Amino acid sequence: MELNGVEETDSGPRIEIGRVVERPFPLFMDRTDAGHTMAEFVRPSDHSQAVVLAVPRGGVPVAAPMARAFGIPLDVMPVRKLPIPRSPEAGFGAVAPDGSTVLNEAMVEQLGLPAEEIARIREEVLDEVVRRAEQYRGERRPPDLEGRHVYLVDDGLASGYTMLAAVRSARQAGGGPITLCVPVSPMDSLRRLEPHVDEVFCFVAQQRPPFAVASFYREFGDLTDEGVKQLLAGGPAGPGADTGPVPTA
Repeated sequence: MELNGVEETDSGPRIEIGRVVERPFPLFMDRTDAGHTMAEFVRPSDHSQAVVLAVPRGGVPVAAPMARAFGIPLDVMPVRKLPIPRSPEAGFGAVAPDGSTVLNEAMVEQLGLPAEEIARIREEVLDEVVRRAEQYRGERRPPDLEGRHVYLVDDGLASGYTMLAAVRSARQAGGGPITLCVPVSPMDSLRRLEPHVDEVFCFVAQQRPPFAVASFYREFGDLTDEGVKQLLAGGPAGPGADTGPVPTA
C-alpha cells in the first residue's frame, strides 16, 4: 500500500490516500463538509450503472454530496456492529441486512464469547438492521446491485469490521467493482479492507493510535433516523446540509 497518491497494480486495488498524519486534528466542519471534500477527491472510474451506498447513520451526509456531484443514485447499506456484552460501545464484529456477518476472531477469543451468545447478539442486531432498512427506504425496494459499480461510503473507519460486512453484503448481491470511500481512517483498517475491494479513496489516514473518527470533525453530532430519511429524499438534515435533489436507486 502506498502512503500518498495513487498506486495501481494488476493484482491489487487502486489506492488513493490524500494525506497521512501522525495524530488527529479537526479537519472537517461536519459530515456534509467531508462529503463535499470527498466529492472532489474521489475520481469515479465509471458512472454508468453505478450506485452510492452509505453506511447509516453517519455515512449518509457524507455520501449525499458525492451522489449529487457524480449524478448517480444514493441508497443505504445499514450494517451495524455486534456490541460486546457489558461494553456495548465497542464491537466484536458486524452484520448486514442479508445476514452477512464478519467477526473479529481475535476479540471473540479474547472475550471468550460462546457461540450461543454470539448467535443471540447477531439475531438481535440483524432484526434492528432489517427494521432500519425498511424505515429508511419506506416503500422503495433495495437497489439491484447485480453488475453495478458500488461506492461504499462512511464518515470514517474505526476497526473496519462494519465496512467489511458491507463489502461482503455487496459482493453477495452481485455488485461489480466496489470502491471504498471514507474521509478518515487508521492505516491498519485500510490494510484490513484493501484485499476485499477494488478501489480505496481515503482523504486522511492516521499512522498511529489512538484514533477516533470524531476527532477529525468540529461538529460530530448524532444524526436521527428522520435526518437519514430526509437526506435520502434530497432534503436538509441539519446545519450545513445540502438542499438539492439526490437521485435514489
